[in-house]
Amino acid sequence: MLNVTDLVVSYGQSQALHGISFTANANETVAIMGRNGMGKTTLFKSLIGVLPSRSGRIEVDGADVSGQESYLRVARGIGYVPQGRMIFPTLTVEENLKTGLENAKSKDIPEDIYALFPVLFDMRSRKGGNLSGGQQQQLAIGRALLTNPKVLLLDEPTEGIQPSIIKDIAKALNEIRKLRNITIVVSEQVLSFALDVADRLFVIEGGRLVHETPRAGIDAERVKQYLSV
Repeated sequence: MLNVTDLVVSYGQSQALHGISFTANANETVAIMGRNGMGKTTLFKSLIGVLPSRSGRIEVDGADVSGQESYLRVARGIGYVPQGRMIFPTLTVEENLKTGLENAKSKDIPEDIYALFPVLFDMRSRKGGNLSGGQQQQLAIGRALLTNPKVLLLDEPTEGIQPSIIKDIAKALNEIRKLRNITIVVSEQVLSFALDVADRLFVIEGGRLVHETPRAGIDAERVKQYLSV
């Protein structure tokens, strides 16, 4: 469903991603693990088209989106939840969600979004900026789902969120995948969360993928070594 081949991204003269290649299959969750500064956010920004790639290829469901603007990649089936969530703090929860319906035929929020995240229904009239970090993350995921993505990208979804809510988000992601037959790619530093949601884990270090493992056969200690400072 997502096929990334030899992706190279630079900031000016400095190369940030050095030929990244990986696939994420239909209805699979893949975790990209790594410490801060190793290239996770750069990778996700290049997948959605916020950062241009210097070379390489990105395919969604067989369609090459490498040179396309972000909004065209969304139309092709990529949903994106950025690091820091980036919800609109002065809009209500309902108004935030409706920004995800910009190009939809119906402007009604589907019931399954509120079923996945009941707190959003309870707080639909509250300003986004008045939600907790975990609630904002659920709002950002709900908004991304309203574009009906084939591939959902989540950049550091557990950052700054309390452990009990992290468990709720993991449960919701597994439910989303089951209900929507969706491919999920998550960048993460928290191994326990990745093991709750991912079928396969990759480790990124210095802009290169240096380790790949299925969840079933993971050497957790080895992965932890990559994640420790």
